[in-house]
Amino acid sequence: MQTLGHYINGAAVSGTGPRTLPVFNPATGAQGANLSVATAEEVESAIAAARAAFPAWAATPPLRRARVMFRFKELLEKNADELAVMISNEHGKVVSDARGEVTRGIEVVEFACGIPELLKGEYSENVGTNVDSYAVRQALGVCAGITPFNFPVMVPLWMFPVAIATGNTFILKTSEKVPSAALRMAELLSEAGAPKGVFNVVNGDKDVVDQLLRDPHIAAVSFVGSTPIAQYVFTTATAHGKRVQALGGAKNHLVVMPDADLDQAVDALMGAAYGSAGERCMAISVAVPVGPIAEPLVARIAERARALKIGPGSDKEAEMGPLVTAAHRAKVESYIARGEAEGAALVLDGRGLTLQGNEGGYFTGPTLFDHVTPEMTIYREEIFGPVLSVVRRDSFEAALQLVNEHEFGNGAVIYTSDGDSARSFSNGVLAGMVGINVPIPVPMAFHSFGGWKRSIFGDHAIHGREGVRFYTRLKTTTARWPTGIRKGADFAMPTMR
Repeated sequence: MQTLGHYINGAAVSGTGPRTLPVFNPATGAQGANLSVATAEEVESAIAAARAAFPAWAATPPLRRARVMFRFKELLEKNADELAVMISNEHGKVVSDARGEVTRGIEVVEFACGIPELLKGEYSENVGTNVDSYAVRQALGVCAGITPFNFPVMVPLWMFPVAIATGNTFILKTSEKVPSAALRMAELLSEAGAPKGVFNVVNGDKDVVDQLLRDPHIAAVSFVGSTPIAQYVFTTATAHGKRVQALGGAKNHLVVMPDADLDQAVDALMGAAYGSAGERCMAISVAVPVGPIAEPLVARIAERARALKIGPGSDKEAEMGPLVTAAHRAKVESYIARGEAEGAALVLDGRGLTLQGNEGGYFTGPTLFDHVTPEMTIYREEIFGPVLSVVRRDSFEAALQLVNEHEFGNGAVIYTSDGDSARSFSNGVLAGMVGINVPIPVPMAFHSFGGWKRSIFGDHAIHGREGVRFYTRLKTTTARWPTGIRKGADFAMPTMR
């Protein structure tokens, strides 16, 4: 069986450590590979390679760095189908969904191609007599990214292209459940012309993560995952002097107003709740119908969900694939049991689903709860599976209050045909990303992705101009050239006159 290793200093490394982790195909339950867990020495070698590469790479003109990004973008596009199959084989999402993920990642590389413009500084002439001042943004050094299983290509591409284009070097630790795509992207970036050591991949588990969080030579850490781990990453890395952006969990609500187009709202909820088996940080897991639209909405969702086409990612007809692991399926199904026990109305139960020919796969069918209340576990906690909870409210104000009182504030959506409701929702909702008749409002690459409240730790969102700011630091220079006129010390606070 194939053993996957690491990518360090411009070359694949087979891995020397004694520990391996299994990599499964979620659609079949069969093990597809072993993953070598990086030793402390291997992580140190990746950090050393990135440190050695940093001075020359930071000194490389931004235009040349942009040209590497242009070539990388071209190679990603050329190999997009291969990457999509890798994602599907290890995550389980259907190939069409995986291909969309690759496309959204490429868009960030496309954004990074504009780095000469994005790094332009500011210059002020004569801030004082014969005194000029200018500000530039400079790279931090060695940066690290820790990414989740649900987007093996897109989330890493939200991080390292911007970091590398701004002049940093990078170490990626992707989820041990989905390692293949990251290793392939490292090969493609080297082929695009990135010097040795600029981009490295180390695989493993918590020990590898902790080493990255604590190493004094790493300047910044980017993370996407659950809220408890995001908080751990943030507190640990900042305690060791690092800049951190740590994106956490979500409980995204979709409010359906009585004036909404019912067909559009149902279409939106089907894709946003059950697409990728609900394993998206921007998945809609709570529907909030307002007033009389609740009954027809629930009935229509149940009807559509029963007809959902479920299958392995390789099935071109499938609309939803399996969950990522057997353990995660058990966790999701335990939430379904908890919801039933706490009194929610189980309209559609996805437990116990098996598919002929894929009996070993980790499938859970679409699940729908009605009459969910805010006290219930299935409402409070992130499930990360194909489970949609319906929480009914009688007014717009009550619906908005419900969204705002949740501890998470990643995304929030309203479906309405009324401009006043839409504007009031957008202005008043406590969430970082808002959709108006858009079910999954993931910003484009030239904007930035990030939630509010306990959905993010740190001051910077990810990619876009926020990403450029995160991976650089500001330096302001004030300059005056001697004229021979001014002599002697000045003991007063300097002023410009």
